[in-house]
Formats: sequence, structure tokens, C-alpha cells
Amino acid sequence: MEGGSLVSCKEDISLLLPEDVPSAKRKDLLSQFCAVRKVSGDGNCLYRAFCFAHLESVLHNSRALQRFRDKIIQSGKILASAGFDERTFNHHLKTVVNVVEQCQAGEKENTLFMLFNEQVVSDSVVQYLRLLTSAHLQIHTDFFCNFVEAPDLEVYCHQEVEVMAMECDHVDILALTQALDIGIHIVSMETDEQQLAHYIIPEGAEPSLHLLYQMSHYNILYQQPQL
Repeated sequence: MEGGSLVSCKEDISLLLPEDVPSAKRKDLLSQFCAVRKVSGDGNCLYRAFCFAHLESVLHNSRALQRFRDKIIQSGKILASAGFDERTFNHHLKTVVNVVEQCQAGEKENTLFMLFNEQVVSDSVVQYLRLLTSAHLQIHTDFFCNFVEAPDLEVYCHQEVEVMAMECDHVDILALTQALDIGIHIVSMETDEQQLAHYIIPEGAEPSLHLLYQMSHYNILYQQPQL
């Protein structure tokens, strides 16, 4: 990404579409979405995009912002009950809470953009979400073990989920959305069909953010304004 930014400014969505994209997919995407925000392709794009886009969606809703802050604080109990030592996650938890509180204070868009482009802060947020995802998976082993190919869910979490720069699987996204009670709409270009594929996670949820999945990478989508 230009200038080494972790999260870009909004851009016209057509800039993301190579010439070989089927016209039906292009038309479908452009009819629903007007802009995109690129996220660094460092293996952490899903987590970074998820938190930025959700916070952006509730920036001007003080109650929703406060709910998210409370949810993050409470989520520390999920990690503790999964057996994580508080010393391994408390710093990252405080970072996420601090990001939310700074967004509550003022200059909301500028603050959010600045914080997510500060490598140490942004990566700490990602690390916390990874640990939370791992904890949720391990607490609900009976359910999630059916979706993980690894012989041991705990090993999978330690090697594939908690480690920075490891790409995200569908099962990880489901665990993260369940842990924070946040719905995602993923629009996938990666289908053999002429049409886009749309996924709401968890199923039936009301999504607060929209992500584009293209070439094994996630960017943030913005809907066309409602007339």
C-alpha cells in the first residue's frame, strides 16, 4: 500500500477492479458499493479491517460506541476462562479500550484513522482480537472442532489463530463475530461463477460492516448512499 499505511483513505471502488473481472461481477459490485478502504496485506487484514470498519460504523452513535467498549472490557473474562494468563493479554485489552475511548473524545474520524495507522497500536488491537478469537474457539470446542481440519483445536489456535500475520479462516471469522456479537457482510470475488458471492456472518445477523474478499485479501467496502 502507498506510503506504508495500514489503512488507506477511501478510494473509488472501480480502482480495485482489474480489467478481467467479469462484467456481471463488476456491475453487481458497483451497483451496491461506491468506495473502498484498502487494508495492508500483511496477513492481519481481516482483524484490522473488522475493528476499523465496526468502529467507523458506530463513531457517531455514542450508545453503540459505549456498548462496544463495554463488550471489549467484558471479553477479558472470555480469555481468562479459556486459561489465558491475564499478563499475556491485559496490555492488548487496554489498547483496544483506549482506542475506543479516544474515538469517543472528539475528532472521531481523524483519531480512528491515525490510531489504526500507528503500527504498535494497530497491531496490539489485532493481537487482542486474535487472542479473543482463540479463546472463543477453545471455549466452544464441541462446536468448532467439526470445522477445523487440525487434529487438535488447541494446537490450531496456538499455531494458526494467535500468531500475527497468519491468514484468517472462515471458522475464525465466525468465532470473532460471535465473541463480540457483531455481524459482517463479506462480498467475495473469489468464485468461478459470473456473480459475486455474499456471506453474512453469523448467519441471519444484521451486519455493521462490509468487507470485500479478493485475491485472499480483505478490504473495507462502503455502500452506495440510500436515495
